[in-house]
Amino acid sequence: MLRWNSLLILFFFAAATDTLAQQHTPPHTAATAAGPLVNTSQSPHAILESTGLAEVHWTKGFWADRFEVAHDSMLPRLWRIYTDKNISHAFENFEIAAGIDTGTHAGPPFHDGDFYKLLEAMAATYAVTKDRRLDQLMDSVIAVIAKCQRHDGYIHTPTTIEEKNHPGKNVAFEDRLNFETYNMGHLMTAACIHYRATGKRNFLVLAIRAADYLDAFYHRSSPELARNAICPSHYMGIIELYRTTGNPKYLQLANNLINIRGLVDNGTDDNQDRIPFRSQYTAMGHAVRANYLYAGVADIVAETGDDSLATCLNSIWTDLTDRKLYITGGCGALYDGVSPDATSYAPPQIQEVHQAYGRDYQLPNTTAHNETCANIGNVLFNWRMLLLTGDARYTDVIEQCLYNSVLSGVSLDGARYFYTNPLRSSRANPFTLRWAGGRQEYISLSNCCPPNLARTIAEVSDYVYSLSAKGLWVNLYSGSQLSTHLPGSRQALKITQETDYPWDGQIAINIDAAPDSAFSIFLRIPGWCNHPTLTVNGQSVETTLASGTYAPIHRHWKKGDRIILNLPMTAALVQANPLVEETRGQVAVRRGPVVYCLESPDLPASDSLFDISLSASVKLQPNEARIKGSRLFTLTGTANLESAPTSGPLYRPLSDMERKPVTITLIPYYAWANRGPSDMTVWLPLAPQL
Repeated sequence: MLRWNSLLILFFFAAATDTLAQQHTPPHTAATAAGPLVNTSQSPHAILESTGLAEVHWTKGFWADRFEVAHDSMLPRLWRIYTDKNISHAFENFEIAAGIDTGTHAGPPFHDGDFYKLLEAMAATYAVTKDRRLDQLMDSVIAVIAKCQRHDGYIHTPTTIEEKNHPGKNVAFEDRLNFETYNMGHLMTAACIHYRATGKRNFLVLAIRAADYLDAFYHRSSPELARNAICPSHYMGIIELYRTTGNPKYLQLANNLINIRGLVDNGTDDNQDRIPFRSQYTAMGHAVRANYLYAGVADIVAETGDDSLATCLNSIWTDLTDRKLYITGGCGALYDGVSPDATSYAPPQIQEVHQAYGRDYQLPNTTAHNETCANIGNVLFNWRMLLLTGDARYTDVIEQCLYNSVLSGVSLDGARYFYTNPLRSSRANPFTLRWAGGRQEYISLSNCCPPNLARTIAEVSDYVYSLSAKGLWVNLYSGSQLSTHLPGSRQALKITQETDYPWDGQIAINIDAAPDSAFSIFLRIPGWCNHPTLTVNGQSVETTLASGTYAPIHRHWKKGDRIILNLPMTAALVQANPLVEETRGQVAVRRGPVVYCLESPDLPASDSLFDISLSASVKLQPNEARIKGSRLFTLTGTANLESAPTSGPLYRPLSDMERKPVTITLIPYYAWANRGPSDMTVWLPLAPQL
């Protein structure tokens, strides 16, 4: 693990910005408590609101361990990478744009947004830990970022540096692939989180100026020029800024942005603007851009109640989860392809799509793209849909993503990352995939996923509980303490959650303090769970315990009350819809929310995991284990080994294959590729009954 103190000293000397933190910093208002991650407390059309950033603390267990890795490893490593110009030019670009250094822009045009995501991760972590080192580092770089912003609020280092090096040249918004609004959107979101975590306005004022610039820009721009909305994080950012400042023009700006999307003449499915959004009913195009768009639109619906937008979101969500979602929660199946709805069959006019949603049930395994940022975008989308509706099906998807396709993106020690998340990998492939290099510390071509993972893991605690006028909603299960107030109440509500979830399905919730009046506690019964049991103070409770719902318990709660929820966990074989061609006749293994895989280090070197099949009656036994020091549970059982040569002709006569029993060990999918180069598969053939 890297040490923050040494990084702090190195950075201050290398960047020479230690005195800037107190300069150019506007007065700030002190916050009595950190606000929520997504603030729907005043949103008229949201059923739920979030707990405050500082109101949930991990105690022990799965997410406490992941949060520790994020704080001790992910954040300092990413800070070192982004502030070392010999590795990444991310912060160096800000220094050049600020006039502190000279040179040219280097790196992708969305580097600014990557750095803002890192700052958001640091702010969310600071809200919980009050780590003064994080606060000092954030202040130091915010001062530099402030010097990059034009007087009109525009901020984007590629453009600023180009204009500095070529005086009189104006290239703002000339290239729709330059990611200006994407970067500004992450600036706004990070600034809101920073303000809620620290009470300081030094970052928030930069976001306000940027939003004011966008507001003026879209008022004076043509629809074609206003198409510069690649990967639209700014919808979420603008709405969160509206919630933070209360300025109604930001809500109107977000509405206008949706309307503008329907006015372009040559839109593409890849950017979700070939047709107006209100005419879109299926998940399409670039999955990161799509999921960010859907999350932003859900934010708008929470504020406006626009039924036409809600209808689209509901249809898109159903299309995504019923026909285009991997068992891991991954999404965006295609590396590259052609839109199924391309506007012309003439080759020059066929619309390319990239890392995109494909056709219904088009879910390849080896060539699955499933960019980590798309999977995180799926969490952002479903979290906002949960706040809108209080429907547990959205929480099920959040959990499915977090434990599988999100966590798979980072190594167990927090040092190396995946850009893509396939469900099958073979070192013997006769072709090389573009993203087949294994985990990397720095993905130089596109390092957007690592800081996105850092902020997501830092913020998982904000997904655990929700609040409403009816009471407390328990969304996720992990050892934690909550100290909050119910809406409209001044009396404290404090609980402690004890559990070894996701390895064990027993959850204990202790009431440490409660308001005098009766209220409900809503416990989520996951969609994967059958036959749960529930007691309060040792007595059975009469309530609905249906899978995929929230079970309400309404009573006058008092200190010392104890809830025990038991969610039976058994290893289950799962099959896909038969329309998913690549997994016909195959099964995956899931225990609780965790999807498992077979990885080559767990087999003898002479055996190929692609020769392994499972019987429908297989018994899989959970066992506690460690991989690279990380505690987890494996599954052990007996499978079949059937060898067939891969060399030779493409088609050959059917012949008997030797079948013999073999003991296999399955590991959680998120933990694969932590023991060096390997083969891996989630789906295994189902052996025919003899």
